[in-house]
Amino acid sequence: MHDCLFQTELDNSFFFISKGSKRIITKNLTPGIKVYDEKLINIENEEYRIWNPFRSKLAALVIKGSSISIKKNDTVLYLGAANGTTPSHVSDIVKDGTVFAVEFSPRAMKDLINVASSRMNLVPILSDASTPKSYQNLVPGVDVIYQDIAQRDQGKIAVRNAELFLKKDGILVLIIKARSIDSTKDPGDVADREVKKLERIFKVKELVNLEPFHHDHFAVVALKI
Repeated sequence: MHDCLFQTELDNSFFFISKGSKRIITKNLTPGIKVYDEKLINIENEEYRIWNPFRSKLAALVIKGSSISIKKNDTVLYLGAANGTTPSHVSDIVKDGTVFAVEFSPRAMKDLINVASSRMNLVPILSDASTPKSYQNLVPGVDVIYQDIAQRDQGKIAVRNAELFLKKDGILVLIIKARSIDSTKDPGDVADREVKKLERIFKVKELVNLEPFHHDHFAVVALKI
């Protein structure tokens, strides 16, 4: 049976593969190069990368039915870029845009720089997402903020960055790591509390539990007002 592509809303750069399946792919911006030992497949003479939802919370969010839309010319501020797994797929999607990838760990930054070396639209920044003024001169206004960090004040950090960088009607995707905020409380209650912190400048569109892909993790999709 041949693989079939089913386009989603992510502007021709992102697809489901095989009808009814839970597998998704992005068109490889750097053909022949893997980032995290993902499978590469060829369909109609184009190379695609299997996007693993157990390795990427953004992939899990999309598989769970989110209506999030990221366009090929968007500018993205990625907070908590780690080793570059999900940022590399975002780089595939925004092939005509730019991903500014902020990471605090010098060890992870080495891997991120290696990923960025072959991706001209991926810009690594060694800094702390909780102090956005430290990279204010490096990042322009952005269309999307994606935040996946383990600090306690996750909602407040998202607001702080959005006030400096996110355009009006821009999209925030906030990954809430409930156990990193309060391991003694119900994860759902923790997520609800973080959502309330966004309401001053955001209209919250979705709150998605990322089970079974990521335990005690939630994703918020919100629109800046």
